[in-house]
Amino acid sequence: MRNRNVSYLRDVSPRRRPFLDFAAINDAARRALPYIVRQWLPHGRREDNEYVARNPKRCDVHLGSFKINVKTGMWADFATDARGRDVVSLASYLFDLPYYDAAASVARMLNLGADGEVVR
Repeated sequence: MRNRNVSYLRDVSPRRRPFLDFAAINDAARRALPYIVRQWLPHGRREDNEYVARNPKRCDVHLGSFKINVKTGMWADFATDARGRDVVSLASYLFDLPYYDAAASVARMLNLGADGEVVR
């Protein structure tokens, strides 16, 4: 049940990949994470510092096992042992993208340059 119509989640050409500041992109994404998770996983809910949602990568019927910490960006699906430490790894997991492509996509979504600064 993946949403492939999200334009910022398109692959980056592997021929010439510019430098990406993964830490800066993750830092900016972590600040926007409450809004990002509602867009990526619209049928979830906030419980304190966690966003609880159904995992779209499997037949998940109930909320509870797929959680994202909206303060740290760490996430886990406790039913499958899938987990990650940041927003880019969450994008990589949800949209089946290599980490680099997920970082580039998150940067585009947040209107960031490769260095994590806002592009005006």
